[in-house]
Amino acid sequence: MGSGQVSNAEYLALLGPDARARYGLPRNITVAGLGVSGISAARALARLGAAVTVVDNGDGDAHRARAAELAELGIRTRLGHLADGARAGESLPEGTELVVTSPGWKPDSPLFLEAAEAGVDVVGDVEIAWRLRDAGAALRAARAAGSGSAEAGSAPAAPAEWLAITGTNGKTTTTQMLASILRAAGLRTAAVGNIGTPIIDVVLGEETYDVLAVELSSYQLHWAPSLRAHSGAVLNLAPDHLDWHGSMEAYAADKGRIYEGNTVACVYNVADAATEKLVEEADVVEGCRAIGFTLGAPGPSMLGVVDGVLVDRAFVQNRQKNAQELAEVGDVDPPAPHNIANALAAAALARAFGVEPKAVRDGLRAFRPDAHRIARVAEVGGVTYIDDSKATNTHAAEASLAAYEPVVWIAGGLAKGATFDELVRTSAKQLRGAVLIGADRALIRDALARHAPEVPVVDLDRTDTGAMLAAVREAARLAEPGDTVLLAPACASMDMFVNYGERGDAFAGAVRELAAEQSA
Repeated sequence: MGSGQVSNAEYLALLGPDARARYGLPRNITVAGLGVSGISAARALARLGAAVTVVDNGDGDAHRARAAELAELGIRTRLGHLADGARAGESLPEGTELVVTSPGWKPDSPLFLEAAEAGVDVVGDVEIAWRLRDAGAALRAARAAGSGSAEAGSAPAAPAEWLAITGTNGKTTTTQMLASILRAAGLRTAAVGNIGTPIIDVVLGEETYDVLAVELSSYQLHWAPSLRAHSGAVLNLAPDHLDWHGSMEAYAADKGRIYEGNTVACVYNVADAATEKLVEEADVVEGCRAIGFTLGAPGPSMLGVVDGVLVDRAFVQNRQKNAQELAEVGDVDPPAPHNIANALAAAALARAFGVEPKAVRDGLRAFRPDAHRIARVAEVGGVTYIDDSKATNTHAAEASLAAYEPVVWIAGGLAKGATFDELVRTSAKQLRGAVLIGADRALIRDALARHAPEVPVVDLDRTDTGAMLAAVREAARLAEPGDTVLLAPACASMDMFVNYGERGDAFAGAVRELAAEQSA
């Protein structure tokens, strides 16, 4: 976004030699992790005059190549094992005054425990981006003025507001929906954060935005103590990443950080009482409102659905009696219940920012979901094949299964400590059959035996490249015309595939091969 094309000297010329101190950054900063967010943070901090050291336990060719690139910016790296045998990512460099971590590093990592003992704060890249919003605005003003000094130029425009989204499932889709609605309203916006674009690059980049649609993971929220969004939403809460957070209570608390300091709206899921509880516990700006979304008829201060229409009873005059039509259920692609919930949450955040109803409708109509998110692959022999490889946990799989009936379910992979009894108990009535793959498929098989013993189950004990084709063929054998074969694994993919995308591609390829076989 432009920040990668500006040298350290140019940054300091634009912002002034005291930029680092002016924006509350110490001199010596350690960045944990040599991934995308770590590199983004390291570059930004170095350009603002900090002495940056990046530490990472990896020491492969890719790590060394990244380290060489950072060295050109004066950034030091410590990789692999140190001379004393300690791992580089577990030892705090001498003189460190602040640690900036990549999202995935656990709070109990040795590096952070050592930092805590030394009285050194640990924050994440989102926290740094939040602190540097004014720096980004000053940079853009200085560039526009062409003066070479932020102070000599015109007063910088206010930084973009943040509309923040988190939840166990649906974050990316909702963030993209929100960005589509904001664009339809004529606002300058981008979808950033956990969605793939490092937020620091946007905050310090050359483009000026009115508002940002910000997807935040529980990891990122954990390390962002001063974040204060315009409005925030928690879409849902279900057990996930408990090995990282330590407990469901800690996981929920980190999700709830998204509401802290909100100025206009805290958006919650009426069907998920835990999200409303987080709103009740949040310390917000006086006048900030709790806004619910529901798949049923909404009460005052809610958005919901009435006779196939998405309606707003929150941002209207006399909300006790009035409602505003926003869009039709058919404007949402696909119109599955959990995706309607995503659309309502996105609409609530947009309306909190003052977006008109027509832009909500136009934005939802323009939105197209990413691959592997309840994506229709094909219809073969009267059976519809749906790829929801992104359903990597039980909560997402349950929402996906609820959208179709009858279903032949393809599931399995790495369970990540999950249990499947509740999922099977809730979804049993949807199932025509199940085809199980992956390392932890026995956990799902046993849950099916306990709670849906009448459902036919195929247990595929293979992990070779033809396993997905075999799964699709078995699913086709179980399915009847009018059924849906649904890949909603409820598990991670790394036991058999590089990621959920590769798993979804394998499913789509297998469906195409099945179609070719049946048409031959």
